[in-house]
Amino acid sequence: MTDVLPTRSTVELVPEPSSTVVTNPGILLYPRLRKSPYFWKSRAHGVAMYSVYNHTYHPRHYGDPIAEYWALLEDVTLWDVGVERQIEISGPDAFAFTNMLVPRDLTKCAVGQCKYVFLTAPDGGIVNDPVLLRVEDDRFWLSLADSDVGLWASGLAHAGGWDVTVREIDVAPVQVQGPKAKAVVTDLFGADVAEMPYYHLRHAVIDGMEVVVSRTGYSAEIGYEIYLRDAVRNAGRLWDRVWEAGRPHGMRPIGPCHIRRIEGGMLAYGCDITLDTNPLEVGYDYTWMVDLGQEADFVGKDALIRAKARGLTRSMVGVEIGGARLGTFNDGSMIEPFTVRNEAGEFVGTVTSACWSPRLERNIGLAMVATPSTPIGTTLQVVTDDDVRDGVVVEKPFVDPRKQTPKG
Repeated sequence: MTDVLPTRSTVELVPEPSSTVVTNPGILLYPRLRKSPYFWKSRAHGVAMYSVYNHTYHPRHYGDPIAEYWALLEDVTLWDVGVERQIEISGPDAFAFTNMLVPRDLTKCAVGQCKYVFLTAPDGGIVNDPVLLRVEDDRFWLSLADSDVGLWASGLAHAGGWDVTVREIDVAPVQVQGPKAKAVVTDLFGADVAEMPYYHLRHAVIDGMEVVVSRTGYSAEIGYEIYLRDAVRNAGRLWDRVWEAGRPHGMRPIGPCHIRRIEGGMLAYGCDITLDTNPLEVGYDYTWMVDLGQEADFVGKDALIRAKARGLTRSMVGVEIGGARLGTFNDGSMIEPFTVRNEAGEFVGTVTSACWSPRLERNIGLAMVATPSTPIGTTLQVVTDDDVRDGVVVEKPFVDPRKQTPKG
């Protein structure tokens, strides 16, 4: 498949400046920022706030993040995630090169499987945490979090003399998430696609549109992503087709549900993980995720071996935070991390993501703290924008620690 993204969008941009967070009244559109192929379709449902993700406008929510949360938990939801730009790696060296980019052993990733992966820098820092799709034997897609992996991978390919093609392709996903997602996908593609195993993919055609459907998502609920080829031309048609299939099941468009992802201990690039954090610090020191014993080399392997031998000076933990209700995170209520102090008043780290959980009825969050402050039950002081609150280290994930829900 060619699926090369055109250098110019076919949608006229409005040449007015904006801030990073864009609110609804008359939304100002900045011409140097991209629009998702689904931008106008999702916007028609009443997007109330945007953020910018991968240089692209991203719907944060549609006016009521709490109602969106309950829709995700109880019904089925549709997400515009065209901001997940797709980098394709293909060619004779595609497997060896891609395996070099990630700490995960891709000999254990068959064609038709997906893997959550880190891309690591030479010092072990996290460049990105995409979902990797092995769509063919020598063709991989990286469904990106918020950083410029295309430039990173192109530079490594050129410097190393790898026989690969690295390019952004004209493929854009939507997500169908929630307990009724399986019914919607069955109506769209049949039971064979709907019943595929967790983190697998299928190729399909719907109304003449070629798609890849994966059993993945950013919700910790039952979910699928539908990756549309030739997305610039066909995005509106696919959105309408999915929406019509979802309406009998009570489908609701939502933004990324950060309440649910925090409950599930899921990480957000740029908040919980960055180039300044490594996989071991954020709790992914599992052999299947960071395989330091594999024969193959990967970028950052030596640095991570040294880090593991030294021991960690800080780690990511779950925290409960006292005081009044926090916001929903995607409502713009947490722009900067909260400072964390120990009982002696000494700085020990930061809360990187936090929110009020409606079903747990308490404030929860993820925090990167110094190792002495990581044991369960450790009491902390959390300095928010408004006050100083009591905090305590607790187990994470807060809900469904064995991820039985999305596998269901």
